[in-house]
Amino acid sequence: MKKKHPRRPNPWRVMLLLILIGAALYVNQVVVPAMPPLFIPTPTPTRDPESFVSAADALFDSAKYSQAITAYEEAIQVDPDNPSIYISTARAQIYTAQYDDALENAERALILNNNNPLAHALKAWSLDFLGDYTQAEAAIKSALELDPENALSHAVYAEILMDKAISGQGDINAIDKAAEESRTAMALDPALLESRRARGYILWNTGNFNEAIQEYNAALAINDKIADLHLALGYNYYLLSEYDQAVQSYLQAYALNPTDPTPPYEISRTYATVGDFSQSVQYADQAVKTNPEDPKLHGNLGVMYYKNNQLTEAIQQLGLAIRGSSLEDEVVVTALPLNYGIVAEFYAIYGLALAKSQQCNEAVAIFQAIRSGVPEDEINVYNAEQGLIICQQSIGETPPDEQIEDSESP
Repeated sequence: MKKKHPRRPNPWRVMLLLILIGAALYVNQVVVPAMPPLFIPTPTPTRDPESFVSAADALFDSAKYSQAITAYEEAIQVDPDNPSIYISTARAQIYTAQYDDALENAERALILNNNNPLAHALKAWSLDFLGDYTQAEAAIKSALELDPENALSHAVYAEILMDKAISGQGDINAIDKAAEESRTAMALDPALLESRRARGYILWNTGNFNEAIQEYNAALAINDKIADLHLALGYNYYLLSEYDQAVQSYLQAYALNPTDPTPPYEISRTYATVGDFSQSVQYADQAVKTNPEDPKLHGNLGVMYYKNNQLTEAIQQLGLAIRGSSLEDEVVVTALPLNYGIVAEFYAIYGLALAKSQQCNEAVAIFQAIRSGVPEDEINVYNAEQGLIICQQSIGETPPDEQIEDSESP
């Protein structure tokens, strides 16, 4: 057997191995520590929270309220403990009729700083729009205790007092107090939009329509991008029988807030006042499309169809208002129980449309319900009596001429 001799090492192979070992040590000691961890985002410079607020304020000052709200919400994400951002958001939301959201943000501001008078004032204003006048008054009194010279708080208080008086919840001096508060707001800051608005509101609801128009125009000169200021102006023009100007104001309100069915509803009633029932139908239908769940909008459309001699369509729409029903796309219309005012008008016109369409079995039940349910509504009880006369005529006879009135002027 032959003895094996050990193989001599290859010097080139040894050199290559040493080079590879050195490279591995360099990467491990120098390169790897300098590399960022895998799957972790590369850090970027943090944006200054104040820049978000500045951008939102610029949008607010340009009356771009929807965009401003979005920008304020971004600022809140960056700086959630800053009460002033919630306050600014709430004010923009009030201007765009988002009252529930405005209330929520005002309350968040108060959680962070309960001694902020503007937060209390905006909470009060939101509650006023939501119809909670008692809580609204408590909130505005807190605002005035913290800052008795704040014009916005006095303006909001004026509107709350007037709304309480209109609803029957105010005391005997509520209107006088409202007028006094509006004058105080004007004295403190006549250039403030809310001061002009509140003064106009008091003048409107005390029958001083020309003066109210002056104040609302002054408010719109400060900011013409708030829909309900145009609406209020339209109401005052309507009460002065200046119908063309009323329609123009309603149209401007609708352009600013196309999700609100109130402007097309008011336009439909205005056109009905001047006897243009085809236009009435057009705008009443637009109001329904804007909010198809509202039974009053269906009722109004039915009345306009009736006045335009479209009885089949009138019966369909008034039936939705009075009976309720489920529509397409999971839309549910809730029935309106008989009550005084415009609802009684819907019942009376529904009965008359049925009677004229020879559906007297149902019509008579409607007329009897009106006579027993709203006996003090003279106009609609009269309309019910006329409907009963129509149903008493023999089939084929010409119904007697009757004067049909509306329980509420359009």
